[in-house]
This record gives sequence, structure tokens and C-alpha cells, in this order.
Amino acid sequence: MAVMRDRPYVNSNFLVDLGTRDRHSVTAGFAEVIFPTFTIGSTHRRPQDRKPRHGGDPARAQESSRLILKRGLIGALDLYSWWCSAPRGKKPQRRTVKIELLAEDHSTVVMTWRFRKAYPATLSYSPLSATEGSVVMETVELAFDSVEIS
Repeated sequence: MAVMRDRPYVNSNFLVDLGTRDRHSVTAGFAEVIFPTFTIGSTHRRPQDRKPRHGGDPARAQESSRLILKRGLIGALDLYSWWCSAPRGKKPQRRTVKIELLAEDHSTVVMTWRFRKAYPATLSYSPLSATEGSVVMETVELAFDSVEIS
């Protein structure tokens, strides 16, 4: 349930649950979550139409991009294993991925995004450079069927 208040929440207190029973997949060390842009899809009802076209729900938003999760490389192979678990030519196992925004004191979940039937569409790593010495970043882009915000 979303918790309203007068002052906006900060964007640095969040948890990512990758949809497994493993406790480590909930904290998973993610440093950044980039939410997709939500747009109304082609099932939008024209004023003269009484029924949705092609059985679509005109009130349902259609996702136009992917959920992007970034974390510092920690040696965990969970994202790689999920990405490569698909049989050749098929999509990997689908999961419900949950993003929870926390209050500043971390005691309360103030908003939740649930991405249903999510799967890793791409997995990438930042370049390795002997001259920079910065953190190696692991990035996964998740495709999904629907989102629920509460």
C-alpha cells in the first residue's frame, strides 16, 4: 500500500526481490533501478467503440520498455544463471520481481512495484579498465508482462 505524505521520499532506500526463495536475492546489492516508461497501448478504446478491440482491456497500461537493474559485481552468479537457464531459442524462467521503496528509517515499505512474468532479456557488464579503478557494474534488463503498483 502506498503511503502518502507532504514531503517526497528519497530514492536511495529500496529493496529488490528477484522472485526466488533465496534470502540473498531480496537484498542482492542493487545500486540503481531504472523504471520503464508506461504508455497506453494499441488497445486504447476510441470514443465510438463500445467494446475493446481484439479483446484488449483499454484501461490497462502497456509497458513500452524494460526494467533495468544495476549492481556492483559481487561474484554472485544468480543473474547469469537466470539469464542462461533458457533452453536454446526460448525465454528464461519467468518470475515476479518486486521493488520496494522504504521510508528513510528503513522500517516501513511505502510503495511497491511488482513486475509480473519478468525474465532477463539482456545481461551486461561494464568495461574493465586498468587505468580507472572503478566498480565493475552488472546490468540486467528485464522484460515483463505487466506491472502492479501499490
